[in-house]
Amino acid sequence: MAKSSKKTTKRSGATPEKKARAAGGKGSKANPRDREAAGERIIKMARGVVGLVDKGTDPYVEIPQRTLSNVQFNEKKRIIELLDAKQKRMFFSLLGRRQGEGSQAKKFMQTLRVAEVCKRLIDADKSTSIRDLFYHLKLPIRTLPGAPKSKELIFDDQAESDPIIEDVEVAVSALREELGVFAETKGAMVGPMTIVDNGDTITLSRMGSGGWAVPSIVEPNVIQFVKNSAKYILLIEKGAVWQRFNQDRFWEKEQCMIIHGGGQPPRGVRRLLFRMHNELKLPVYVLLDNDPWGYYIYSVVKQGSINLAFESQRMAIPAARFIGMSSFDAEKFDIPSQIPTPLKDQDRQRAKEVRSYPWFQSRAWQKEIKHMESLGVKLELEALSNHDISFITEVYLPRKMKEKGWLD
Repeated sequence: MAKSSKKTTKRSGATPEKKARAAGGKGSKANPRDREAAGERIIKMARGVVGLVDKGTDPYVEIPQRTLSNVQFNEKKRIIELLDAKQKRMFFSLLGRRQGEGSQAKKFMQTLRVAEVCKRLIDADKSTSIRDLFYHLKLPIRTLPGAPKSKELIFDDQAESDPIIEDVEVAVSALREELGVFAETKGAMVGPMTIVDNGDTITLSRMGSGGWAVPSIVEPNVIQFVKNSAKYILLIEKGAVWQRFNQDRFWEKEQCMIIHGGGQPPRGVRRLLFRMHNELKLPVYVLLDNDPWGYYIYSVVKQGSINLAFESQRMAIPAARFIGMSSFDAEKFDIPSQIPTPLKDQDRQRAKEVRSYPWFQSRAWQKEIKHMESLGVKLELEALSNHDISFITEVYLPRKMKEKGWLD
């Protein structure tokens, strides 16, 4: 009997938690092989520049254009994809000067400087925040030997360095996590699920009022799903509204995961949603304000971002559903006329842009956006509190889910 028991223990010893810890790897970093490949592509880019210099040719780096004109909506996949158009970022360029924009020399140098620092991070097997990286880059421009020292900085503020990081990402076909750069933690989640986060087992139904903070890097070597009894995922636009759902324990009553991204969800939240949807087969519902900005947030979750179209394959969720708020909800849920906020000129302009996107051309979405424009007002989720503080969790969303009152 003892022998039989011992053998049984041996076979069943690899619990989901142990398997997850084994898969967790070392540290909150991207997959080491992916990082190594990213480093090799940076070297290739640098060698290309050196080769042009050796030939006496104006050195440049090619950057895929991250603009609306260089993306397409793939009808079959239902995601935004990046096309092939590229721009040459030249070291010697007079074109910008003639247009009053200054030469491309500084941007060329900024691009190579960011790539250089990312390669150092990869070689040292280290990661740093976007903010830390900016301060590391905030140095005077280098000059030729014997020339007066420059007082001009490589980067004046983070608004300059952030898009250059994205340029390097797309130029070397690597994610910033693979380059050793991560964003500040933003977003929280709670619900009936157990995960392993960097080797630690965490029960997401016991996270108190604050929830589990969603990290920037949520790849399988860092986050593993061990146990799940949730039926769906609810992405809530605002942290304050998410708090209401958490306090009312909506996730417990409805057996769902509730997550927020503090407005426009960061990449960590979007990537985690993608993984839970595809690996755990959980439907995704998005709860947003009824305004053009809420519509756009939904489109980023569903189709991907225009600016970061190269990441759509690993983040976009075409099956995500818009559960509200809708421009028709004021009448349907008896919201007093003084509660909605008038649309501003910038709201109307944004609505017009959103309405023109190929992925918003369905009859239902055109009707939704045009109705908001005709009413001339927008509705925040908090407007439902005019009825009762828990109206949104006890009446509004349960009714919408029961009636399948969502938009695809």
